[in-house]
Order: sequence, then structure tokens, then C-alpha cells
Amino acid sequence: MPVSSFRSARWLLPWLAVASAQAQSQPQEVEPVTLKPVVVTATRTERDIDEAPVRTEVVTREEIENTNARTLKQALENVPGLQLREVLGKSGYELSLQGLSADQVLVLIDGLPITASTSSTVDLSQYLLDEVERVEVVKGASSAQYGSSAMGGVVNVITRRQAAGFGGTASVDAGSYGSQNDSGRSLNANNRNARFSLGGGGEKWRMSVSGERLDNAGFGINPSSYPRQGDANLRQQFAARGEWMPSKDGRAWLEASHYSEDDTQRYNLFVPPNQVPQRKLESITRDRVSGGVDWRFANGMRAQVKGVNERYDSHSPGYSNEVLATDRRSSQRMQHLSTQLELPAWGRQLWMVGTDWHHETLSQTSNGSSELGTLGNAKRTNAEVFVQNDIILNDAWEVLFGLRGQNDSDFGSHWAPKVSVRANLLNGAEWKGVFRASLGQGYRVPNLKERHYLFDHSALGYKVVGNPNLKPESSTSLQLGATFKRGSRLTIDVNGFYNRVRDLIQTDEANTSVVDGITQYTYANIARARTSGLDTNLVWRANSVLSLNAAHTYTSTRNETTGQELTRRPQQIVRLGADWRVQPNTMLGLRVRHQSSELVDTATRARSPGWTTLDFSLNHRIGREVTLFFGINNITNRQRDFVNTNDFGPIAGRYIYLGARFAFGNAIK
Repeated sequence: MPVSSFRSARWLLPWLAVASAQAQSQPQEVEPVTLKPVVVTATRTERDIDEAPVRTEVVTREEIENTNARTLKQALENVPGLQLREVLGKSGYELSLQGLSADQVLVLIDGLPITASTSSTVDLSQYLLDEVERVEVVKGASSAQYGSSAMGGVVNVITRRQAAGFGGTASVDAGSYGSQNDSGRSLNANNRNARFSLGGGGEKWRMSVSGERLDNAGFGINPSSYPRQGDANLRQQFAARGEWMPSKDGRAWLEASHYSEDDTQRYNLFVPPNQVPQRKLESITRDRVSGGVDWRFANGMRAQVKGVNERYDSHSPGYSNEVLATDRRSSQRMQHLSTQLELPAWGRQLWMVGTDWHHETLSQTSNGSSELGTLGNAKRTNAEVFVQNDIILNDAWEVLFGLRGQNDSDFGSHWAPKVSVRANLLNGAEWKGVFRASLGQGYRVPNLKERHYLFDHSALGYKVVGNPNLKPESSTSLQLGATFKRGSRLTIDVNGFYNRVRDLIQTDEANTSVVDGITQYTYANIARARTSGLDTNLVWRANSVLSLNAAHTYTSTRNETTGQELTRRPQQIVRLGADWRVQPNTMLGLRVRHQSSELVDTATRARSPGWTTLDFSLNHRIGREVTLFFGINNITNRQRDFVNTNDFGPIAGRYIYLGARFAFGNAIK
């Protein structure tokens, strides 16, 4: 990244110098003991993160609280190499990994899928974090473990298990966009957030309830005018969970949650000679019920059964000059059932077999008429079976084989294999090194949105129409990497990736048509495409008060038919972070995010400019129960040029917030 990108952050150097001096001046201390996270996403069973044969990155609860993240989107902002971008036609955010799109990354809650906001892409802003313990990220094809939609990787949100006893947490905060506040008054509390959780029980029964409310009034670069660059939205989430643990070997759980969102977009449409005010509303509800049983037997066998039923409804009326112009309704239903059987160890082999069944439906109407043609409702069902064998060859080498077969109601059968290797190649007194390699096939059938959905943004001059003739995507994914550690103070990760995709699905910009002045896009398959690159990540724990990290991702993409790079894939992504415990109860945090320019249009070669943002946070604990926090997001106020339609930089400018957290009982750490 060019040095000039950090000129606005020069004030930071004295701060880091003081922190480094404090670190160096600390007396000799015992090597800090750090508990290694246990992850489940890599192999679908619990593994120490250092021993997992598939590389897994973790966003811990500590990181979530230190950065005061409120949504899944905010929790993922500092994951190396992960690109966040706006969902088409909405105010939410989706993610991209290794140059592959959000449609190719599977998002799970405790291993179960979550309904996408548009029957394709999960809106990361629609999942709130009060009950989240950690977030696990696996990059690269994971179809052998998780099936279709995991072609580019997996993001698995792990919720917290309720502890025995009784306790709870509560949190409130408020923030301001300064002069861009909806009210135009800088000192107003433009955003107001509140959350709570209560839970407890004994050795066999435990229950918990939680709730969260995020009220954002929106913002505008000129609040005295009608348009708003930042949508106003009210998001609420409530959940209740019960667990039964008849013995130490088994448990059953049931959880129900309700999410609602009311979003308002305000913009002008130029109808010569006037600017006509437009207003689009969207009311969303998501009702989710999930549950499962997890049982371990005396002979070492373990059986799991879990499932989810989810309903996602959206109502989007659009107004032109306060006259109703469109009235769109969308309804989605999703049912998923998963079984998993871990067999007793056989020699050095650990076998696992399982099944997945998935069914989803989509209906959409505009002004009372179906927009899915003669289908009325679009439906999709698939049944899958998988087998996995983890072979511990010796103390140094481990090989993981996986194979999944899928039968889709519309596209028939397909098999996706994967093999992963892990080796301890360096095991010295000071340095330890682990090598990992994975070769797998990804596979994804076109989803209901890409085949049938209509994104009608005629007010903005375009439509995106589904293509029922799309073919499934497939890929070959190679991941090579090594992790080097010196004690618990220094960790260096280097990981290369290569993804070769066949029949890649994306919006066809070369074959657009204009109907009644509206540009009409559709989806098309790209015969051959590839993405490749290198992830590097360094974490240095100088001592008990100072921790620094730096990560860089280089990504190269190419449409191998045309020889051009793929759109909306930046070559360079940089993440920098620092956590400094200036006092035993006071933590200062800094997060820097940089993204290079990205191609927007293959025909005009237009590019979105690169950008850099800087976030600051302060958490101060009072006693054991209360934590006060303060922060400034986007300190340098880097904001996109809203006049330039090719600028996809940050939407929100500088944001200042203040809040407090309270914990009692078994929730106190």
C-alpha cells in the first residue's frame, strides 16, 4: 500500500512509540499463557485451532467487545482479506472471499444456514451480536463439508452456551455523524442502541432470553435537502433458548428468534426539468426456530441431529412525490435438517458420515401480480450425503478426506471431493511451524434469485432480471499455507490460494438491453474464470499490555474468456490493528482498513478509487460489573463521492459514539 495512504494517520506514530516504549520497559515476565480457541467449522467437530487441518480464522468475543461491534458486518470488518460491499438495492452488506462473490460464501448460525435477504446473499447487517460467542471463517472451497453455496468459503457464527447459575448483561450507547445527522444538529444522538440478555439454570436445565434494538435515523451530506445517503432503519432482534442436559454426555436445545427491520431510502429522480422526490420503504421480518440433539456414547461414537425452520418476509412500497408507485412483496421459506455421526476411533482413523436435506420456496409480487412468470412460487429441494475420514498418520502428519454427493431437484446429482493435509514440520524449542494444504472442488447450483428474481429499480434507471437457463458453477480450489509461532508472542501466517471457476455466474454487463428507457441486466455464465493470491498475517504480543497485528491480501482475478479482470474485486486489502492496555482496566484499540481501487465496468474500464479508514476505541472497566466505552469510526472522514456513480468507497463518514455495558452474576468474566 502506498505510504501516502497513511499520511492522515501520522498523529498515530507518537502514540505507538509510547506504547512500544512501555512494552520495552516492562520488567522480564513469564511467557503469557493464552488459551487456544477451539473451532468446529474446519472439520465439523471440535478441534484446537492450531491442530485443525483446515486453516480457520476466528473473531473472538473479546474482539467484538473491544471494537464495540453491533452487527455481524461490523464484527467481520477486520478479518484479513474479507471484502464487504453493499447488497444490491439495499442498505445492507454482503461479503466476498478470495475474489469469489457473496453468493459463493455460506453463512451459518451454529452450523445451520440463514435465509438470504434476497434469496441469495445474506445481509450481514441483519444479524445482531448479543448472543454471539465467536465467528469462524474458513476460506476456499468447502462444498465437501457443507455443500452447495460453500464454494468460496464458510462463515459460521457460534452462539454462547448458557452457564449454570444466573446472570445477565445490558448495554446502551448513542452516536453521532456530526453535521451529517438527519436532524442537521451535530450533537444529536442520531443512532441509539440497546441490548440485554438474561439466563441461568442448574446442571440439567438452562434457559436464556435476549433482545437488541438499533435505531438509526440515517444521514445526509446535506441534511437540509431531501436525499439521504445513509438510510434510516430500525432493527430489532429477540431470542429465547432452552437447553436440557440429562447427563454429561448429551444435550438437547431449542431456540426461537424474531428479527424485524424498517428501512427508509430517500433520493431524487431527475425528470426534466425537475428533481422528483422518491421514497422506498422496506419492512422485513425473519422468524427462526432451530433445535437439535447432541449425544456422546460410551464407545466413543457421537451423534448429532439439528434443524431449522425460517420464514423471511419483505414488503417494499415505493413512492414518487408521495404517490404510491410500486408495491412489492417477497416471501421466503427455508427448512433444513442435518444429521452427523462420528464413529469410534478405528486405529488412527476418525470416520464421520452425515446427511443434509434442504428445501426453500420464493414468491414475489409487484402491485399484486407475480414477478416469477408462470411459476407463481419458485421451489428448490436438495438432499445430500457426506463422508469424512481424518487419518492421523503420526505425530507430525494428518490427512483429511471428504466427499459429498448432492441431488438437486432441478439440476440432478453431483459429487464434490476434498483432501487436506496438515504437517508439523518445525517443532523446535523456540519456533513451531505447521504446514497446511487443501485441494477441493466447489459446486453451486444457481439460486432462486439468479434464476427467477426481479430487482426492479426503474426509479434508478435499471432492472436486474433472473435467467432460468443458468448452469451450475463448479470450481477447483487449492490452498497452501504455513503458520510459524514463537511461543505465544509472535505468529506469522502465509497462505496462498488458487480458485479456477467454471460457468461463473455474475451480472452480464456486455449484453444489456434498454426497454422504455430502463437498462435491463440479467445473469450469465462466464465459461472460465480464476482468482489467485496471497494472504499474509502477523500478530505480535509484545507483552501483557500491547498487541499489534498486520495483514495483507493480494488478489488477482481474470475472466479467461476475455482476458479482463473481474469487476468489484480489489487487488490489495490491508488490515492493521493495535490493542494497548494503558491501565489494568483501560484498553485502547486502533483498527486501520485499506482497500485498493477496483474495476467497476469492463466496457468503460471505470474504477472505484481506493480508500483507507481508521477506527479508535476506548474501553474502561469500573469494578467487575460496569464498562464504559467510547469510540470514533472513520476518524479521517473518508467518504465516497456520491456524485461519482463509480465510487464504491465508504458510505458513512466520521461517527462518534459513547456507551456503557453492565454484567452481573455468571455473566461477569
